[in-house]
Amino acid sequence: MSTSDKNFRIGCQSWGYDDWITKPGGETVFYPRGTKQSDMLEIYARVFDTIEVDATAYGTPQMSSIESWNSKSPFGFLFSFKVPREITHELSLDPRSLPVMHDFVSAVRQLEEKLGVILIQLPASFESTKENAQNLREFLDFLPREIRFAVEFRHPGWFVDWTYDELNEHGVALGLVAGKWVPSEVVFSAVTRTKTEFAYIRFMGIRDLETFDRISRDRSDEITAWKDQILKLHAREVYVYMDNYFEGHAPATANKFKAMLGIPIIRPSDLEEQPSLF
Repeated sequence: MSTSDKNFRIGCQSWGYDDWITKPGGETVFYPRGTKQSDMLEIYARVFDTIEVDATAYGTPQMSSIESWNSKSPFGFLFSFKVPREITHELSLDPRSLPVMHDFVSAVRQLEEKLGVILIQLPASFESTKENAQNLREFLDFLPREIRFAVEFRHPGWFVDWTYDELNEHGVALGLVAGKWVPSEVVFSAVTRTKTEFAYIRFMGIRDLETFDRISRDRSDEITAWKDQILKLHAREVYVYMDNYFEGHAPATANKFKAMLGIPIIRPSDLEEQPSLF
């Protein structure tokens, strides 16, 4: 399958980084000089058409936050959300997590057509036990079918036929992650086994960097390998989110991947030439 057969949504994991602001007299980074935190999302949305919101991992967002995100993003922009860690890490998807999940979904679905995918990111400690499998099945049964969900496993024991069948049956995407938790060959073996109409990809890195204003480690070869695998996916709609820690500067990595796919990009220097918000 070629690039033209898919609709890519490529963005970053969060947007509120001071390191992304160009310094007075310094080389262009991402946000124009003098950018305020309150203006970052609106500027980010000029470059990318989607974002993964990391903040919701710490709790269900207030309606005021959702209204602000909606007002600062254009029509066609999509927000993907991590579910609260209370659900995935503290309650491990057991029945007590269902009311919490209900409240979370009720909140973020207020974005209506701007709601992308809800990510259920499970910790490496969530092993492929019989109890966890039963909780996962009941949790998947609980999810509303009209919303897109993805499940990310950080324990390699989940990459088996049972998991693929359960997720495919429920229309839930298997989150595919470039990261330290599951070997790439194991993740790549799942590419042709996930049959959902949308896919969810995350590029993660080792948390050993202190600044995020430039690419500090070039991982182009790895991105190319992932691109080749992604093109094999059954999915027509593909969400891809870049982490600062992957190469050091998520916007540059996202633009690099878009360029590899032949998708037009907007450079940070182009933002400086646009009318200022301030």
